[in-house]
Amino acid sequence: MLLTPEVVFRRVEAITPEVLRRMGITALVLDVDNTLTGDGSQQLDDSVAAWLAAMRAAGVSLTIVANNPARRVRPFAERIGLAWVPLACKPLPPGLMTARRRLGVARRQMAMVGDQIFTDRLAAGLYGIRCLYVLPRTPHDKNRGVRFKRRLEKPFLRRYYEKGGKTYE
Repeated sequence: MLLTPEVVFRRVEAITPEVLRRMGITALVLDVDNTLTGDGSQQLDDSVAAWLAAMRAAGVSLTIVANNPARRVRPFAERIGLAWVPLACKPLPPGLMTARRRLGVARRQMAMVGDQIFTDRLAAGLYGIRCLYVLPRTPHDKNRGVRFKRRLEKPFLRRYYEKGGKTYE
């Protein structure tokens, strides 16, 4: 189903170059809040910095696609050296289309990495790419709308686990 995750990772750091090679993925489109960093944070954990370095060393192309405005995304993306697409309108595909064009890859070679089913997972599904769903980095979302959507996500996560899915560490 379009909203049920295909694969779930505990954190972005659990996604390895080997996993990506097996999937045929050479490019990742990354969400920011609760994926790479905590909700609204400009800080990058050392473990995520090391993960980004490992991805780059493995030849994986990376870019940020976020629904946030440029004033939120730009300082974070520029500090970690990634291209970025703000106001992506996820779950609609225009932000992913822009990212794919910039990355110069086929859809089958790219995947969306994010923590929300109704934005990241749905955007990937609508655009026809894989979604590597990650559990949120922090337990508390500042945005009331996101908190509401988290409750609506539970049946889709439950369906994933009922079908034999597991959380990859």
